[in-house]
Amino acid sequence: MQTVEFDLEGEYVELNQLLKLAGLCDSGGAGKQIVASGAVSVDGNVELRKTAKIRAGQVVRLDDVEIRVVQR
Repeated sequence: MQTVEFDLEGEYVELNQLLKLAGLCDSGGAGKQIVASGAVSVDGNVELRKTAKIRAGQVVRLDDVEIRVVQR
């Protein structure tokens, strides 16, 4: 499994934008489609809210990639 550390600027990042910023998709729209498909989990639970607020300390997983969100 690949682990990516994402440096959060601010209070939160929307889930679809996180996927784009982490390089897992080309756009926020593509991120929304991936989330809607049920392929993304946040802290071990499937997340279907495309613009869910992801905060420092949370872990997002898509396929074999894990994104650890850390405060800058």
